[in-house]
Amino acid sequence: MPARTEGKNQRVVASGVTTAQPVAFAANGLEGRYAIALYDLAAEQQQLDTVLDEGDALARLIDESAPLRTVLEDRRLDLLVSRKAVLAVLEAQGFGQILRNFVGVVADNRRLPVLRRILAALDALAVARRGEVVAEVSSAVALTAEQRTQLQARLAEAGYSRINIREQVDSSLLGGLVVRVGAKLYDASLKTRLFRLHYAMKGAA
Repeated sequence: MPARTEGKNQRVVASGVTTAQPVAFAANGLEGRYAIALYDLAAEQQQLDTVLDEGDALARLIDESAPLRTVLEDRRLDLLVSRKAVLAVLEAQGFGQILRNFVGVVADNRRLPVLRRILAALDALAVARRGEVVAEVSSAVALTAEQRTQLQARLAEAGYSRINIREQVDSSLLGGLVVRVGAKLYDASLKTRLFRLHYAMKGAA
């Protein structure tokens, strides 16, 4: 499982950032209740960091695997078949017992379609309780380990030593990154660059 750092979770980052507020966590709602239950259980078992790492890894796996998303979201599939398939994936990927048991409960309660949102709520809960700042990073393809390290270094240079990077893949960006920290946005995507080039050429015609 990938190691959790003070700057983790990815999307695209902002230039000229100065300050940003930690993300607030709303405890109400289905996802929030499940997230709190898993967070508190992991803390009680002294496995919080491990479970948070695995939650992030599972969220990325869901984002990157269309077949897994189909198993989670297709309500036409038999419950036992879906449960068995998802747990088999978790075991094969090396996820720990706490997270596997939790996902089993989610499946038993017929909540697999919202598992990804539960994991997002878990991450938001961890950020809120740790007082971290969130950088949302969107990229056309999943970031490599080297790119994540470089991104964290750039954010640290901008004054964000305790930053939580949330990743999201958005193929419509074509290339590059979009990074948001609080109200600050840095858009270095190929889609935006092409858009600006189009209007620059149109104005010069």
